[in-house]
Amino acid sequence: MYVIIVGCGRVGSELARLLAGEGHDVVIIDKNPVSFQRLGGTFNGLTVVGNGFNVDLLKQAGIEEADAFCAVTNGDNTNLVSAQVAKKIFSVPKVIARVYDPQRAHIYSALGLDIISGTILFAAMIRDKIIESRFSSYLIETKELGVIEMEVKNDLVGKTIHQINVPGEFLVVAIRRLEGVLIPESKTVLKGKDTLMAVVKVASLEKIKDKFGL
Repeated sequence: MYVIIVGCGRVGSELARLLAGEGHDVVIIDKNPVSFQRLGGTFNGLTVVGNGFNVDLLKQAGIEEADAFCAVTNGDNTNLVSAQVAKKIFSVPKVIARVYDPQRAHIYSALGLDIISGTILFAAMIRDKIIESRFSSYLIETKELGVIEMEVKNDLVGKTIHQINVPGEFLVVAIRRLEGVLIPESKTVLKGKDTLMAVVKVASLEKIKDKFGL
């Protein structure tokens, strides 16, 4: 993939290194050339000095051929404007913007932008650890659903997925076994020491925990 990243802070530089290390073509843009030092000596992508919403600069960076565009500076306004330019003017297939303000995250998501709010994710992760260490609501971008991990033991051994799913509240989506991870069918039989990953309705979390003795 051809990816353009705006912002070479801690997040942007790490993302650039990850993508470049996986063989993707990466261009990273930042107003401060000193920030590119975070990339280290092994980064094999391109660095461009300037603003991520400058149309001419984006053209020079090859945005018309880009498969993805990520705006991850430390400024919400810069990220949102850059994302809109990439999406509305250049029609980049995948545009992602990082925002700090949770209220803005919801507003701009409603406008069709793909938004990631570190504030929301971090708060959700801490909340999950407080409520139930095996529960992860931040894996799914909604307040209504989360993912819970549970070990198969006692009465669950020998039951099928169909028997333990709770329609509208609890759905097993993956099983981790010694031999690997599988996506189960309704007739899949549970084995001892299986680890289940299930989508659960947040409002039903306590009910599900009681049902399975978590």
